[in-house]
Amino acid sequence: MHTPKSTRKKEGFQGQKAIVIPRKILSDKCAKNMIAGAMYITDMGYYPKAKFHYRERPAGADQHIIIYCMEGNGRAVINKREYRIEPGEFIFIPSKTAHLYEADADNPWTIYWTHFKGMNAEAVIKQLEKNFAGHKGFLKHNENTVGLFNEMYNQLERGYSTDNLIYSSMCLWHYLTAFMFNNKYSAPGKLSYKDPTDVAIDFLQDRIGSLLTLEEIAAAVNLSASHFSFLFKNKTGFSPIEYFNHLKIQRACQYLLFTNLRIREISWNLGIEDPYYFSRLFKKVMGVAPGEYRVKRVH
Repeated sequence: MHTPKSTRKKEGFQGQKAIVIPRKILSDKCAKNMIAGAMYITDMGYYPKAKFHYRERPAGADQHIIIYCMEGNGRAVINKREYRIEPGEFIFIPSKTAHLYEADADNPWTIYWTHFKGMNAEAVIKQLEKNFAGHKGFLKHNENTVGLFNEMYNQLERGYSTDNLIYSSMCLWHYLTAFMFNNKYSAPGKLSYKDPTDVAIDFLQDRIGSLLTLEEIAAAVNLSASHFSFLFKNKTGFSPIEYFNHLKIQRACQYLLFTNLRIREISWNLGIEDPYYFSRLFKKVMGVAPGEYRVKRVH
C-alpha cells in the first residue's frame, strides 16, 4: 500500500539516527584524501518502523545510495522500474538517477541507508547493477553487515578527524562487498552457489597436471564450447585456456618457492612436456623466467 500524500515524511521516526557529514568536510578531507577519496560516506542513518517514510528525487541525488530493509516492506521506483522491497532485500540507486522510495503504509520498513561517493564509487555501483541485473538484491547474512554499519556510524559519531574518515571509508568497501557478493558466499571465502564458470574452475584446479582442450572443459559443465567460452570470458575476463594457464603458473610459483624441484620437473607436474615452452609461458605471465623468479623470491 502506498503512503498517503498527506502523511508523507522524509524523516522524524522514533528511534531513528542519522549522520550528515558537513559538505566542507567532504570536499576538504575526503575528496582530496588519497585513501578516503576512492570512496567515502556522505550521509548514513537508521530508520526503525519508518511509517509514512517517503522520498522522491526526480533529478536523482548527488551521491549513490544503498538502502537495506531489515523488517517490514517498502517500494522503490528507479529509472521508471518499480521494485517491491521485503525483509532482507536492498536497493541501490546510482547518483543523478530519478527515483522514489517509500515505506509500506500498513507494514512500514526498518532500514539502514547510506549515501556515498568517490573516485571508485561509480564502478562499484556498475558492478552491483551487473551482479543483480537491476537495482535490487537480497542479503542472506546480515549480522556482520549490520555490525559494519554500526562500526562506521559509531566512528563517524566520534567526529571528523582524518583518521575517523579514512577508517569509515575503508570499512565502507567491506560493507558494500557484503551486498555485492552476499548471494554468492555463505561464509567468508566459501561459495554457496556455483555457476558453470565456478564449476569449471574447480574442474581445472583438480586437473592442474593435465592438458585440457576447450571442448573437454566445456563438456565438464555440459555446455557447448562456444557458449561456455562466452560465459567464462564474460565473468573472468579471460578465455578458459588462458585462465587454466594462469592456474598452472600460480602452482608453478608455489613449486619454485617451496620445493627444490627442477624446472623441468615442475613443467612435467603441470602436464607440460616441453620445459622450454613452460619457461616461455611462465615469463609471459610473470614477467621473469622461472629460475630468476626462484632466486628473487628467496627470503
